[in-house]
Amino acid sequence: MQIDRRLIKNFDWVSFSIVLMLSIISIMTIFSTTRAVIPGEETSFYIRQIIWLIIGIAILFLIVSFDYIWLSRYAYPLYIIGILLLISVLIAGKVGMGAKRWLYLGFFSFQPSEFFRIIFVIFIARYFIGISENMGLYSLFSIFIIFVFIPLIMILKQPDLGTALMILIIFLSLSLIKGLQKKVVTFLLIVSIVSIPFIGNIVWDGLKDYQKNRLVAFIDPDIDPAGIGYHINQSKVAIGSGGFAGKGYMQGTQGPFRFLPEKHTDFIFAAFAEEWGFIGCFLLLLLYLAFILRGIDTAIKAKDEFGRLLAVGITFMFTVYIIINIGMTLGLMPVVGIPLPFMSYGGTALLSNFIAAGLLINVRTRRFELFY
Repeated sequence: MQIDRRLIKNFDWVSFSIVLMLSIISIMTIFSTTRAVIPGEETSFYIRQIIWLIIGIAILFLIVSFDYIWLSRYAYPLYIIGILLLISVLIAGKVGMGAKRWLYLGFFSFQPSEFFRIIFVIFIARYFIGISENMGLYSLFSIFIIFVFIPLIMILKQPDLGTALMILIIFLSLSLIKGLQKKVVTFLLIVSIVSIPFIGNIVWDGLKDYQKNRLVAFIDPDIDPAGIGYHINQSKVAIGSGGFAGKGYMQGTQGPFRFLPEKHTDFIFAAFAEEWGFIGCFLLLLLYLAFILRGIDTAIKAKDEFGRLLAVGITFMFTVYIIINIGMTLGLMPVVGIPLPFMSYGGTALLSNFIAAGLLINVRTRRFELFY
């Protein structure tokens, strides 16, 4: 197999290095926060995360090895495959923690909605390059009903509120980037403001009890500190106890002694903050900021519109995930079950994030149109 030297020369080593550093920090944190303090406890989470990391790196290089333009040709079949996977979850999905989100294949299980968000970005980017003018209300509404509404309902049915919100945000953000008529933007703003009370009631009635409790705990964490407010209160305690310089690596107590639930998944930022403090969190956020700015720069320098929309969608997706996850651990946003990219434990989330990072790197690597 002959490797094109231009791929190596133009490869985005900066983004890859950031992703790798975040993943290593993740494994260190998972090891520390899940270490056994009681005989018989499971401590192999970090080993599985290492295995997924190795697979993720291999997938990233595989994705960079072919021109991303190839994806634009197969965006529609990919979208159909994604819809079929979501249907399969509703029919034969595995139930866990009150949700039906996973497909079990005998030797491992995975969460299709995690991969669907990547497929959705590819599909919408491909669809929008076929539109030459700013979209009117009819076009926007038609696209939403035909391509967004159905997967949105299926993901909400699981229920996976975080991914459903992400699909909606990606659609609206890429619509704005692609171009909407000014009267459409004005109309949407007015309708959004006027309908907030009505939509609030509809959404509230459709939520599960545990989702309602999360919102109640977000508004008033002290209403039931030992019950529905326990999670967010323990997260704040972990972050606050880290102070300026942190307690030190392997010195945290909130995670290992099980005071902080989901300390290695959705609330890994709180566990990290306890051990590394303000300084560690500042450096971690700098890594994320550098990755996001690199993604924006990639979108600006992309050689074509499909690459630009693909880079914008993926960068925006990572940005929203980071803001919401850290916001909910700080009590600034309600808990919606969104993992912190490259940090939270979980094979499906890590692999889908490496696929997304691979696409970003692919767009940047092939930004010189004359070379490819």
